Amino acid sequence: MALSGIQIYKLLPQTNCKECGFPTCLAFSMKLAAKQVELSACPYVSEASKKQLAESSAPPVRLITLKANGAEIKAGNEVCMFRHEKTFYNKPGLFIRVKASDPDLAAKVTKADAYKVNYVGMDFTVDGFAVEADGDLTAAVKAIRAVSKRPLILISTDAAALDSALGLLAGEQTLIYAADSSNYEALADTAKKHKAALVVKGDSLDALADLTPKVQAKGVEDMVLDLGGKNLGEWLTRSTQARRLALKSNFKPLGYPTIFFAAQNGVEKEAVYAAQAISKYAGFVILDTFAPEMIYPLLVLRENIYTDPQKPIQVTPGIYEINSPKPESPVLITTNFSITYFSVANEVEGSGLPAWLVVTDAEGMSVLTAWAAGKFDAERIAKAVKGFDVASKVSKKRIVLPGHVAVLSGELEEELSDWEIRVGPREAVDLPAFMKQALN
Repeated sequence: MALSGIQIYKLLPQTNCKECGFPTCLAFSMKLAAKQVELSACPYVSEASKKQLAESSAPPVRLITLKANGAEIKAGNEVCMFRHEKTFYNKPGLFIRVKASDPDLAAKVTKADAYKVNYVGMDFTVDGFAVEADGDLTAAVKAIRAVSKRPLILISTDAAALDSALGLLAGEQTLIYAADSSNYEALADTAKKHKAALVVKGDSLDALADLTPKVQAKGVEDMVLDLGGKNLGEWLTRSTQARRLALKSNFKPLGYPTIFFAAQNGVEKEAVYAAQAISKYAGFVILDTFAPEMIYPLLVLRENIYTDPQKPIQVTPGIYEINSPKPESPVLITTNFSITYFSVANEVEGSGLPAWLVVTDAEGMSVLTAWAAGKFDAERIAKAVKGFDVASKVSKKRIVLPGHVAVLSGELEEELSDWEIRVGPREAVDLPAFMKQALN
């Protein structure tokens, strides 16, 4: 039976050294009980305690980390079936598959590596590349490393070719695809030699459960599961079953992240398959197609699913420029709830009208919610205007309040006595018309 946080705390050294990354041993023990950290993070735990804590220290889904030159992607270490129960922690890595034989390999990797899009103040990129060894794998790795430093997945069943390619990736943590019942011994030896993670592949969950202990006996602890399946429905069923067995039954042979190839049934459904895999438990998603119009919605979907449902996505408070505003352009006020921000910003930007947009810290709440909770009032708005030094950017001191909080106009006039306070429309869609008619 798993131990409680207090029971674990009694077995820890209780030095509060903070070397584990937590302020106290009690805080660390609570995380350990929730299986969100590993016991190895504590440098001073005794061997006797390690034995007693073995069950509590092992996460139900093992944490797998791929690293390369400072970039890393983590999968696993999850503790719930549904995000509303708690939250999902480690976003599945999105990898672009390339072929070693492709003469345009370097150019394709360069283009995908350079892709970056900003969403709610966060920069999204692809996480790495999966290299299929249909040619010289070592040469392909050299070509990729000349243009990209992102983590790699090496797709080959040739232990010698993998050994040669992994020799170029010293100090990195790479994933090898894939070992099955016929070749696991050779690939496990290669993975162990280079401290790489190994994908284990089986035709059924029973086959995987039989194979993972054998790979572990060869000295490889870091594994990823290829669940197989003839179609998306079968993969989804197996993914859910494996997750449930790991979390609810603490079934160790299936307690590993999974990998999913989104183009397994053709690229025309690749985005749909990838979206399903992101939503239901994939640890690594492999895409054959790199297209910004496909990658962007998948990255946004992933961010939404792996955001704590109790903590809304927030925009960084500050002053934002829309359509190259001039000193005489109006100053609009809103909260840092992402949907509110983008509703206002997109409407104004689409109209072509210049404006300054002041985003106040309302703890990620919408305008009405924040006002009702006392997180969006005249004092906070005035503090933001002064703190972001808005006055130095404008020649005409004119602020537009959201129509839903018109009641704040009088109080804001007292806080900002040298500013003209205007009350805007209730809905963002009406902002362009308001700016053209009332602010000119």
